[in-house]
Amino acid sequence: MRLKISHTTHYTFSDPVHTGLQQLRMTPRDLPHQKVDGWSIEVTGAEHQLTFADHHRNRVDLVSLDKDITEMTIVSSGEVEISDNNGILGRHTDPVPLWLYRRTTALTQPGVTLRKLARQVEGETDLDRMHALMALISGAVEYKLGASTSASTAEDVMLSGQGVCQDHAHVFIACAREMNLPARYVSGYLLMDDRTEQDAMHAWAEVHLTGLGWVGFDVSNCISPDTRYARVATGLDYSDAAPVTGTRTGGTSEALSVQIEVAQQQ
Repeated sequence: MRLKISHTTHYTFSDPVHTGLQQLRMTPRDLPHQKVDGWSIEVTGAEHQLTFADHHRNRVDLVSLDKDITEMTIVSSGEVEISDNNGILGRHTDPVPLWLYRRTTALTQPGVTLRKLARQVEGETDLDRMHALMALISGAVEYKLGASTSASTAEDVMLSGQGVCQDHAHVFIACAREMNLPARYVSGYLLMDDRTEQDAMHAWAEVHLTGLGWVGFDVSNCISPDTRYARVATGLDYSDAAPVTGTRTGGTSEALSVQIEVAQQQ
């Protein structure tokens, strides 16, 4: 399937920004099942400085904010051709060792509730157990917009029983690591069945399984990623794969609006 994607991010600052640097993780990369065509990033209110690959092999574009701006717009767009891989990415090729993905983070630190959930998972193989885990989380955490923030931890989400795709991924990752399996966060785009316009990127999890390598699990839709999923960035949690991160001086507060269009290209 070929997807046409456009992602516009607009910041409005309460007062002029004096200086700032932003890292953009908004460009998908070529993979055995994913080919990227004509991808571009255009920024208004900032200047592109350099492009590099981080330790997760995410493409990162570094931009410096123009002096005294009160607005900045980022437009990331292009097309991605995706073939079906049954959610299997395959062997680990990143420069960081696999054991790193067993390490907990502030967002994925398990508490009593998550440890209890992990102990409930059953199955004959690790693959069976991961599918069972996905189903358990889907039933325990209702998808609800506005029920959490980017700072909500996996344990917080389990206690509230509500969250979004980012939270589903964090809960899944926390439980998989509790079961001593390497797990990571994935950001990307999803072709929806009922609309092309969206207000946020999608997120899911991947677990490294013996004999298969990395395998994807989307708790929010209770499936492994298929040809509707365009993979962009990975990390230990959301903070490693967030589309925009950085620092600035000035611009005391900000307002953010996001517009995303994902459509099938005929």
